[in-house]
Amino acid sequence: MFYGASKILFGVDLEVGRGRTLALLGRNGAGKSTTLKAIAGVAPPRKGNVRLGTSNLAGSRPDAIARAGIGYVPEDRQVFPMHSVEDNLAIGAKLGPQGQDFWKLETVYETFPILARMKERRAGLLSGGEQQMLTIARTLMGNPEVLLLDEPSEGLAPIIVQAIADLIRKLRSMGVTIVLAEQNMHFCLGISEDAAVIDKGHIVYRDTIQGLKANTEVTKRYLAL
Repeated sequence: MFYGASKILFGVDLEVGRGRTLALLGRNGAGKSTTLKAIAGVAPPRKGNVRLGTSNLAGSRPDAIARAGIGYVPEDRQVFPMHSVEDNLAIGAKLGPQGQDFWKLETVYETFPILARMKERRAGLLSGGEQQMLTIARTLMGNPEVLLLDEPSEGLAPIIVQAIADLIRKLRSMGVTIVLAEQNMHFCLGISEDAAVIDKGHIVYRDTIQGLKANTEVTKRYLAL
């Protein structure tokens, strides 16, 4: 995986099971966000495979990857600020790759009651945490099979971080498959079942999240904990 002439990722090998949550952990600049962008087609890899089931999506356009069932929530949220919450949700609405239609406005409002109360409000007037919930909800409106969350807790107040964690736990209990890129291992405890650590574009460790927590050598070396 390259940005221009600079190679960022080096043979990253990840796998997440259906209905499970994988935390991709590492310091700033380790390659977490680039990995998610490569999967989503935003920064397509020059070689390698991105497999969803039996389909290889590597090299496909981002819209084709989204239609195939991968939903991407970027770290900078990217709401449509002049449009209402409900308009933002409607923009993301589509059937899933197998015709799934589980995530509709009513389902989203049941799952995100705070958005139901703000559905007429312009998205640009929402707080950072509210915008984070909106971008997650908008992505779910596309009925993805896999949800990619890039740094969902970054820059948010502790009480909002807890609300985001509760939301991810709820999605996990609903069977949503999630890949979560994060710096904060403590945020991922109780959210993720599986963990991988990335450093300088390489996957250097894989285990359960509890196994990672217990491995002080890895956490000190790669996560500065």
